[in-house]
Amino acid sequence: MDDAINEPIQLSFPLPRSLDTRIYLRLTIKQKVIMLFLTTVAAEEDNNAVPMGSFVYALPDKYNPSQPLSTTIYSVEATLEFTTRLAKILAKKTQMPIYVGNSISFANTGLGGTVEEEMEAFKKVVEVTLAKLQGVIKPPDSLSNGTSSS
Repeated sequence: MDDAINEPIQLSFPLPRSLDTRIYLRLTIKQKVIMLFLTTVAAEEDNNAVPMGSFVYALPDKYNPSQPLSTTIYSVEATLEFTTRLAKILAKKTQMPIYVGNSISFANTGLGGTVEEEMEAFKKVVEVTLAKLQGVIKPPDSLSNGTSSS
């Protein structure tokens, strides 16, 4: 990655299995760190403040690349597992340190937040985030290994 993106990427997409709730994503990419903040807002809650969720820091482990390290900075039990899993998978995929703040609520999903509903939302967040990072973050395989193809 040559340069950080000066402006954060902000977007929203529908919460899977929900009629009127959207996931809002704010992604900030700096030269040596990624910051991701997530929340949900239902149509009827548009002007209400959303409570803070968990905040987790994760980084790749150079000695065990398949198991990134993470630490909880701020913990809210309802969002902690989702936030930690998300931070670790993004650290592993990008090979960069990442901060993840998450206050996604599954209360407005069809069944109120079953494991399947959470997994669908998790997959969607990972998919959208990695798509936005694709042009900025170089995967570990594409990094120069010191050989020349000339």
